Parts: sequence; C-alpha cells; structure tokens
Amino acid sequence: MSDVLRVLREDLHVEPSEIFSTISEHPIGAASLAQVHEVTLKETGEKLAVKVQHRKVQPHSLVDMATMELLVNIVAKIFPEFTLMWLADETKRNLPVELDFINEGHNTERVKNMFKHFKWLKVPEVRWDLTSKRVLTMEFCDGGQVNDKDYLKRNNISAEQVTDRLGKLYSEMIFVHGYVHCDPHPGNLLVRAGPDGPTLVLLDHGLYTELTNAFRLRYSRLWLALLRADVKTLKVVGNELGVHGDLYKILMCIVSGRSWTAVSEGIDKRKATVKEGQEIRDFASEHFTTISQILNTVPREMLLIFKTNDLLRGIETMLGTRGASKSFMTMSRCCIRAVYEEQLELCNSMWCRFSVRVRSLLTSWSLSTYELYCWMRSTWFATLLLGLHVAP
Repeated sequence: MSDVLRVLREDLHVEPSEIFSTISEHPIGAASLAQVHEVTLKETGEKLAVKVQHRKVQPHSLVDMATMELLVNIVAKIFPEFTLMWLADETKRNLPVELDFINEGHNTERVKNMFKHFKWLKVPEVRWDLTSKRVLTMEFCDGGQVNDKDYLKRNNISAEQVTDRLGKLYSEMIFVHGYVHCDPHPGNLLVRAGPDGPTLVLLDHGLYTELTNAFRLRYSRLWLALLRADVKTLKVVGNELGVHGDLYKILMCIVSGRSWTAVSEGIDKRKATVKEGQEIRDFASEHFTTISQILNTVPREMLLIFKTNDLLRGIETMLGTRGASKSFMTMSRCCIRAVYEEQLELCNSMWCRFSVRVRSLLTSWSLSTYELYCWMRSTWFATLLLGLHVAP
C-alpha cells in the first residue's frame, strides 16, 4: 500500500489524504501493470475508482522487453524454423502504450462517444483533474463478471442477451469502426441488470488496435466468406494477407477457432463440440512451427484481433452460448454494412449507387429471412408445427 500512496503523491502532487477520505486497503482489481482501488472523494463523498501503476513497472518493462528480444533472437538462431519475432515486436510496440494512462483516458472517451447509441453500454467517465501517466481516476462502476453464470442467474440476466450485446459491440468495433478493444477478458467486462436487459460495463481501455481501412474491409470480406462457406474467396483473401497455397486453410481455422471441416461446411451450420476443440488443440501442437510462420506473415493488426477473438470465444464457451445463430447474424450485418458502404464511396454515378443499395437490401433481406427461419426452428413455433405434423 505504501507504493500506491507514493505514486499518488508523486503524480498528483498532493497528499492522498487531502483528496480522498477513504482508500480501500485491498485492490478491487490487480494485474501485472497496475491495481485498482476504490476511493471516496473528500470534497463530495463521491465513490471513484483509481488505477495506480505499480511503482517499478516502467524501469522493469525496459529490461523485460530487452530480455524477450534477446531470447527470441537466440531461439531464432538455434531453431530458424521458429519465427517468433512477431511476439517481441508486438510487445515492444504495445507495452509503452499500455503504460501511458493519459492515452488510456483518451481511448476511454473516444469509445464512449463512438458507441453512445448503445444505451446498454456503460463506459466510465474519466476524472482528468486526478489523472496522470501513472494514475487514472474514473467513475466507479459495479457489476458481476460477464462469465459468472451464478451471478447472471441470481440477477435474472439472460446469458444469450449478454452474448448478443457483446457480439454487437465487438462486431461494430471491428467491421464498422476499425477501432478495437483488445483485452476483453472477464475482469474488464462487467454486467448488471438494466431497465431493458443487461447493461455491459467496458473497462480497461489501455490497449486498442486501429485497423487500416484496407485491412478492415479485407477482414470483413473474409468473415462474410467464412459465414457463407465460400472457400474460393477464403483462398483469395488468404493470399491477399500473405498466406499462400493451402496454408490459407490453417489461417481460416485460426481466425474462426473452428476445424477446416466446419469452415468448409459452414461454421453456422456445425455446432462447436468438445471433440472438435480437442482436435484443434492437437493440430496446433503438431503444427506449431507452421502456425508461427503464419503469425509472422499476416498484418500486425491481425495479431491483436486473434487475441480478442480468443477471449470472446472463451466467454461464450463459459456461458454456453458459443455458436448461437444470432451472433452470426449480428456479425454478418456489420460485415455487409462495411463492404457495401465502401462500394458506395467508390460509385461515381446515380445508377451505381442505386445498384449497390439494391444489392445491400437484397443481402440484408436474405439474412433476415434466414434469421426468421432460425427463430422458427428453435422456438415454440417449431414445437407447434411438429405437433400439427404428428396429430392424427
């Protein structure tokens, strides 16, 4: 606790006791870079959350990055087939960004404004008067962790609605805005009961990746092809991403977290199973070198997308909602929006714009028809039809 008080004193240039009437003795959240304490503002009695960087993390981070780079270079010389420089490069690029809490505050405000149309999303307000490079003071937000099934049950929160809203948020981040929160682990995603379903609370905005427009559109095309089981387009996009030959199949398995059999038949048509998950893990162990080479080849922004996808899939798996048809519909709509908006921008005639809008409407209509079919198949309507069918 003495280190926490010292950082507060050094960065805020005042004794913490002059600002805060209480500071929780134990952190309400802790990680390798910082810890979060609940505090009470002396002047107003307002409850706030203060994120304080570990005092020695900055100098230690320089040593850690140098050590990692040295080890990766040694491994590369001994085992040339293991191409792990991408790991060292990403760490060197991202760690200094994560250690700057002023940058995190700006990220917080940007995403709060970007998704203000989602009334069910809560992003905490930043207190700039109590924020520095090592101290970030925010509005205190409570809730249960997004993967806590017992908490959801006790508070009558639908796991399916949580997954649906999480899917909407991240689909817009990736495919529409190209601005992606890259650390959606359960500690950074809280949920609480709201007036119109669950409210999601998004925390820890230190690490975002900003996708180039070209990559965002290419990634949208990739996912549309995955959802349509369009193997031909998958191969073309894989080639555009620098992954040639049949290696594109492994890339698509990495992106989707599914086996090639599921990808080629349609990931929305084959439910993910425990057996398939084990097969994927076994394959990854056997082909580690090839996977490492692919990761070293693809655009850098894709690496953080992989991490984000894995964390989101982990949450869905724990909630038992992975592979729900509604999540595929949400993703498809965002991909369609991204692809057709780009086509509209390239149009230079009224006929071209009309044609693109018609194609967009037809695609959305076919998606809505499929969504209606999925709903009818999985609700009381299907039971009713079955009852009529078997009735004498």
